[in-house]
Amino acid sequence: MNYNLLLENLTNPALLFFVLGIIAVYLKSDLEIPPNSSKFISLYLLFAIGFKGGQELSHEAFTAEIGWSMLFGIFISLSIPFYTFFILKRRMNVFDAGAIAAAYGSVSAVTFVTAVSYLESQQLILHGHMVAIMAIMESPAIIIGLLLISIFNNDEKEIIKKRTAIKHSFTNGSVLLILGSLVIGFLANAKQAEGIKPFTNDLFKGFLAIFLLDMGITSGRKLKAFFSFGWFPTIFAILIPLINGCIIAFLSKYVTLDITNRFMFAILAASASYIAVPAAMKISVPKANPGLFLPMALAVTFPINITVGMPIYFLIVQNT
Repeated sequence: MNYNLLLENLTNPALLFFVLGIIAVYLKSDLEIPPNSSKFISLYLLFAIGFKGGQELSHEAFTAEIGWSMLFGIFISLSIPFYTFFILKRRMNVFDAGAIAAAYGSVSAVTFVTAVSYLESQQLILHGHMVAIMAIMESPAIIIGLLLISIFNNDEKEIIKKRTAIKHSFTNGSVLLILGSLVIGFLANAKQAEGIKPFTNDLFKGFLAIFLLDMGITSGRKLKAFFSFGWFPTIFAILIPLINGCIIAFLSKYVTLDITNRFMFAILAASASYIAVPAAMKISVPKANPGLFLPMALAVTFPINITVGMPIYFLIVQNT
């Protein structure tokens, strides 16, 4: 069963397009997705997931389980950057440790989107409240990362613009779009929503495949310089997400018994942000090296999660 799940995931067209992007870089091909097209596709994916989640949420009654699930999501987003910061600080400066900890405590919308596709391949449907939980989990990790840098930073010249960064973590385009789409999907009349269903549902997997091709090209370019930082960042970017995902896959049974929700919690805990966190850190912690935390999240953790991680987390939630 383990072998079949892994093989099924490795032959997913979206993942194969990601691999094609990496191969294209190493073959020195001129293949690329125009930046404007790439941005449109990423906005489309966030919009589609948010809107579909809102539609699902409109059919759900708010329960104590949903309330506890939201608190559990916030707990994950606060605890991961806290413990990872102290692991990272042993080998890195405070700025890099804080930025990487924030990235691993926050979530990756693209990993979430890919996980939704994985669930569909297992004939399972995402519950709408998990989209809201994903959006809620974006910001707490950024705030914790900034606070830890502030506490342990001995360089008085390096003042962190906390207020600007915290505001940015809530008004970040990806967070705002997915939350806004969630609310619109929730409020939209079911008959009216049917009119855009072909756009939000039927085109989704095709756009995801093209987006992952673009992610593969970006990852391939960043991997070259990344290996100059030594073995520690790579080992961290492989092991920590898998550990986080497996622990949360197991612990989530105390919050919800729904396999779909438990799997998505594991994915959220295992994923690392390479959109919201880099944007926030660029504003507030310019000393943090994007050449470290971006490739760790995008070029190492992301492919590990979508190849090896997802089948492992799914097996855990099925069997515990």
